Amino acid sequence: MKWFVLVCILSVNFAKHEHYIGWKSYYIAVSTGDQSKALVPMVQKYELDFLSHPSKGREGVVLVKPQYQAAFVKELEAEGIVYRIHVDDVKKKLDYDDQLIEVKKKSTMSRKRSRKLPFDNYQDIQVIDNYLDNIAKKYPKVAKVVTGGTTFKDLPIKYIKISTTNFEDETKPVIVIDGTIHAREWITPPTVTWAIHKLVENVTEPDLLKRFDWILVPVVNPDGYKYSYHIERFWRKTRSYDKNPVSFVCRGVDANRNFDIKFNTDRYHSDYCRETFQGTHAFSEPESRVIRDILQQNLGRIALYISLHSYGSMIMYPWGHDGSLSHNTPALQAVGSAMASAIQNKALPDFPRYQTGNTGQLVYLSTGTSTDYAHSIGVPLAYGFELPGLADGNAGFNLEPKYIKQVCQETWAGFVVGARLAGDLFKIKI
Repeated sequence: MKWFVLVCILSVNFAKHEHYIGWKSYYIAVSTGDQSKALVPMVQKYELDFLSHPSKGREGVVLVKPQYQAAFVKELEAEGIVYRIHVDDVKKKLDYDDQLIEVKKKSTMSRKRSRKLPFDNYQDIQVIDNYLDNIAKKYPKVAKVVTGGTTFKDLPIKYIKISTTNFEDETKPVIVIDGTIHAREWITPPTVTWAIHKLVENVTEPDLLKRFDWILVPVVNPDGYKYSYHIERFWRKTRSYDKNPVSFVCRGVDANRNFDIKFNTDRYHSDYCRETFQGTHAFSEPESRVIRDILQQNLGRIALYISLHSYGSMIMYPWGHDGSLSHNTPALQAVGSAMASAIQNKALPDFPRYQTGNTGQLVYLSTGTSTDYAHSIGVPLAYGFELPGLADGNAGFNLEPKYIKQVCQETWAGFVVGARLAGDLFKIKI
C-alpha cells in the first residue's frame, strides 16, 4: 500500500512540472553598466525570467526555455557576460522541492494536531487564512481579520490588524507589512505570519505592541499563490483576464507594476504575455487596490511600509522608477542599513549578506511598484525586501523547509529595529 501511494505521488509530481521539461537556469554576473544594458533586450528576445537580478558583486539567476538556450549563451559570450549553469534540469529540481515539502507535511501531520501554524514548511493559502482566523478568535482584544477585497477567482484577500487600542489611538504610528504580491515567492507568507506570531503568541518585544498598530498581509495575491503552489511553480502574476482575447491565453497582471506611480511610462510592461505585464490601467487588480486602500486609509499614521519579495538578500527603497534619490534618502538608507545589520547578526553563513540601496541603482528600474507608490503619497519609510536564497549550490528552487524558520527569525530582527527607528522618526515628524 505504501509503495502504491509513493508511486502515485511521483506520478502527480511528473505531471505537475512537465511544463518545465528541458528548461535550465543560469547564474549571471555583470561587471559593467554596458553589460547590464545588454541584458535588457535579451529579456524580450529570449523570454527570460529572472528569479533574482544580478547586481554589483552579486550573481542573478535566470530561467531559460529550451528553444532559446543556445542563442542566449552565445549572446552572453559575445557580450563578455560571465555565466554558469545553476540548474541543468529544472523539472527534476522542482520534483525534488515537492518531495521535501511532502515529507515535511507528512511528518507534521503525524504529530499531535494543533491550531498553531507550523513554520517548518510551505503552506497552502487555506492554511494561512485559517491561521489568521484562529488568531483573531483566540486574541480578540488585539487582533482583527479584515477581508480587504476579493480576487478574480473569488478568493478573499485577508489581512490582520493588531492593536491594543483597536486603532483608535491616533497618536500611535502604524506599521504595514505585506507578502506574496508575486505568487511564486513562497518564503514571504511565513515571514509575515511569523511577525503575527511574535506580536500576539510569543511576545518578546512588548513595546512593539504598545507603541504601534500593525497591519499584516501574508498573501496579497491568493489566486496566483494558489496556482503557483498547485499547478505552475514559477507563476508570478495574478490570474485575471479581460475582453482582449490575448489575455485569456496570457493571463494575469504583475500586481507590483499596477500601482499609480509612473504607470504606463515604460512600454516594456504593456505586453499581456510578459511576466511584468502592468495591466490595462493602474489599480486594475483587486490585489493592488487592497494595498492602496490600506495605505490611503492609514496614511497620516504610517511610519513604515515593507513589501516582502524573494530572493536576493536586499533592502531597497525609492525611487525604483528612475533610480533618482528621494528627499528622505538619508533616513531611508540609515533605517534600511540598520535593519540589514540586525538581520545579518542572526543570519546563517550560507546566506548572502544583505545589500541596502536605491532600487533603481541596486538592481533595475521598475514602474508602478507598491513601495514607490507608498512613498509618493507620503509614507516616509517604504522598502522592498528581497529575502535570502542560498549563496550557491541550492538543491532546489525553494529554500528547503528547514530554512524557513531561520529566515522568519532573522527577518523579524530587522522588523524590530526598523519599527523602533521608524517610531522615533515619526515622533520627530509630528
